Amino acid sequence: MNRGLTFILGIVLGALVGGLLVLYFLSPRSAAILQGAPIQPPAAEGMPSGTAVIQLNQFFFSSLLHTIFREGSPPTFPLCLTGQATDQPLGEIQCGKITLKPEGSGAATGVKLENGEILVPIAFAGNFNALGNCLEFNGWAQAKVELRFDEEQQVVFGQINVQTVNLDGVAPVVSGLVTPLVQSTLNSRVNPLQILRGEQIAMKVPIQSAQSTLQARVKDVRSEIKDTSLFLYVAYNFTAEKSLPPPPPTP
Repeated sequence: MNRGLTFILGIVLGALVGGLLVLYFLSPRSAAILQGAPIQPPAAEGMPSGTAVIQLNQFFFSSLLHTIFREGSPPTFPLCLTGQATDQPLGEIQCGKITLKPEGSGAATGVKLENGEILVPIAFAGNFNALGNCLEFNGWAQAKVELRFDEEQQVVFGQINVQTVNLDGVAPVVSGLVTPLVQSTLNSRVNPLQILRGEQIAMKVPIQSAQSTLQARVKDVRSEIKDTSLFLYVAYNFTAEKSLPPPPPTP
């Protein structure tokens, strides 16, 4: 495979941190709308020249999540069945919210890169109002992350899809109520994760000798998981824009 430009940029890692910190600075939002197109694996004939390769391993994501839980309050947000945001401030909600936990119910919140998939187990605790009674629950959810690229916005998104919700020691009738509640809330409150923004990966380099500026716009993003690392292949369209000559000196 022709990898072209191969690099790991600190500014790109910063963008990833910013995207994943949504898990900490969760704000009310409406039901998630899919953005962009699903990112495909690399083509069999390889990537074109001028392709940047960004490698992120599983331990990077784990360290990031551990820092969030260690240095801040656990992420907490209101439960919602419909995915619609509530106007009630979180601090005023006594019953009807969910809190993410670093671990619990036999699971640890983290990111696992395996079998070509991005898996996210999420431990949680919460409560909900049932006929005037505030019922507590604990459990963990298994989610997958689908990577998507929006060429117009020049943004790589991560779309979390909660597949299963496992509750500890609750009656089937309660589980039937809480499971869709948790699933809908996690999908609507977290999505979409903004993983990479165009300004972090685009290029704009002045070339003094040619009196022009080299610009690179992302035209395609591919991804694959090998061992415990995520590889993003970023392909560019390069253009050169002629720079205006400097004004003559004032006499």
